[in-house]
Parts: sequence; C-alpha cells; structure tokens
Amino acid sequence: MEDYPVRAVIELFDYDAELSRYHRRLLAAASVQPADRVLDIGCGAGQTTRDAARFATSGSALGVDLSGPMLDRARQLSDSEGVRNVDFERADAQTHPFAPASFTLGLSRFGTMFFNDPVAAFTNIGRALRPGARLVQLVWQAYDRQEWSRAIRPALAGGRTMPTGSSRSAFSLADPTVMTGVLTAAGFTAVEITDVREPVYYGPDAASARDALFELRMVQDLVAELDDAATARALDRLLAMLDEHDVGDGVWFDSRAWLVTAARPALSGGLPTDQPAADRGRLQRPLLGPTPGTPT
Repeated sequence: MEDYPVRAVIELFDYDAELSRYHRRLLAAASVQPADRVLDIGCGAGQTTRDAARFATSGSALGVDLSGPMLDRARQLSDSEGVRNVDFERADAQTHPFAPASFTLGLSRFGTMFFNDPVAAFTNIGRALRPGARLVQLVWQAYDRQEWSRAIRPALAGGRTMPTGSSRSAFSLADPTVMTGVLTAAGFTAVEITDVREPVYYGPDAASARDALFELRMVQDLVAELDDAATARALDRLLAMLDEHDVGDGVWFDSRAWLVTAARPALSGGLPTDQPAADRGRLQRPLLGPTPGTPT
C-alpha cells in the first residue's frame, strides 16, 4: 500500500470529469444565446464558463471562484482552447462588487451551496443580473440520495465514528422549500426546481478513483485524525468498495440533484429595451423535464 500522508486542501480534483453528465444538463437548461453576458458562479476550472462563452459568440462569460489554483487552470485551458471572450476572477460571489445589471444570465454547477449567508449571496448575485435575466444552477439533493456519499464514508470509517467534516455543507440547499425561500427572499421570481438524476464518475478504474478521491477535502477530513496505519487500512477498504463500482467503463456512482431556475423581476412594462430578442423569448421556455439516469 502506498504512503498517503494527509495533506492540506488540494484544489485540483477533476470535477469536470466527475460531473460530465450534469454539465450537459446544465447547459441544455441554460440555453445560452449569442449576445448573452454570462456570470458563472463557483466556476472551478472553468469548463462551464468556457462552454457558455462558446455559445455567447457576440457576448462574453465571466467565471468567479475562491480557488486560485482552479482559476489558474481555467485561464490555461481557455488559452489553449482559444476561447477569447472569457475571463476569470478570484472573488466571493456573496460580497464581490459586481457591476450592477451587467449580466443577462447567471450559471452555477454546484457552486452555490457553500455561502455563509445564502440570502445575502443571492441578493448580491441578483444585483449583477439585468432585469428579466435568469439564474440557472445545479445543487445536490439530500445526503441520503447520493450513492457516492453513502458509500465513501462507511468504507473509510470501517465501523468507527468519523468526523462529519465539511461534506455536509454541500447539501445546504437540498431542501426545495429552503431553496425557494432563499431565492424569493433574495428578490428572485419564477423559481422552478426539477429533479435530475445522473451518475458521477471517479476514474477509469478503482485505483485511479481512490487516488482522485483522496484529493477531496471530504475524504481528507474523514482520515485527518487517523494514524498512518489506520489511514492505509481505510484506503484499502475504499479501494475494495470502488472496485465493486467499476462497471467496465469506469467507476460510477448514482446521484441526485436539483436543477433550479429563477428570474430577476422584469422592469415594469416588460423587459428592458436592451434585452436581446432571443433572450426575451427564452425566458418563456419551459424547463427540461427530468431524465432518468442510473449507472450501468
């Protein structure tokens, strides 16, 4: 067994690979238009930002995140892929002084669950959106609906009581009533929440998945108080569990999320005159319905 010293938070876990199925669902629901100015909240390594920018051919996309290493990676990938109408900024979306009413669309792929004050955060994000603009986001459903979460913790615990760590904050918006209340209090309207079920991916095989998971704060929190021998045993149990989830084309776990859309109130008398015609029509489109998806 390799030596796995417990490290400080590692910020370069490949969330893009993990969330590839959800990524497609978010972009389909967002329906980015050519003239959109997109704000991507909690952008990570910038996949959602870059893809939004590709659709916004005469517009632009700004990705914000707290992780410097993730943003460095986002800039490198944008340069290498030749995406020019994109920018990235290290910022806390809860407090950052965005230019008022400067974006036509807000996006977030699991980047809004960690605010200390969600109402204040969404109020601040709302100020950055134009009247009539939409906010489209994905948030996790409850802990007990995530196969990955239910499987990883017991494998590492081995029957012991393990610290909760930071993982539960990922489910802070799991209750649709809470989510609706937060957005409504922040000034959003037309809140709609759709059940989305997709598998998440951790690697081509069990060993790769174990190494990838050990980059996560959640896993490091769970083993932080173990000695080296106990950590090695925990990771051996993790490897055995991951091997059971190797379905031939990788290690997959079932998961559930909410696709949440909301809108900024339009100006009295309708949307502002500078709102693109395509965007005016898009605001009336129905949400995509849930697509059943379970790991094969």
